[in-house]
Amino acid sequence: MATRSATQRRQQAKRDYDAFLAECPTRELLETLSDKWMGLVLGALAEAPKRHSELARRIAGVSQKMLTQTLRTLERDGLVTRTVTPSVPVRVDYELTALGRTLLPVMLGIKDWAEAHMNEVDAARRIYDKARAAS
Repeated sequence: MATRSATQRRQQAKRDYDAFLAECPTRELLETLSDKWMGLVLGALAEAPKRHSELARRIAGVSQKMLTQTLRTLERDGLVTRTVTPSVPVRVDYELTALGRTLLPVMLGIKDWAEAHMNEVDAARRIYDKARAAS
């Protein structure tokens, strides 16, 4: 078995998608998926396909610009489809793809965990902040 240089090992790891390496393309995907709007949009679309205005009403606080940007990114990554129905006015619906549905249990699990443990996190934050203020 031939030995490989550190550069060769890094290149192989990049090909194997090791997110701990700076050059790994999965880091960009992880950054995208960790955005708060991504998780909320995916969760809202889990219920049923929705129009832009329905998503905006469902996701409190999201601006039109951020919602549009998020939907475009999700569409580019193959997680959401955008269907335009010619009518007056034109109807545009967004729906999770099969790939997007595979991500749903993970994203909903994180959302559910956050909702279930927010009191504990809030208490830990108060303790931390109080200790930092005293020092």
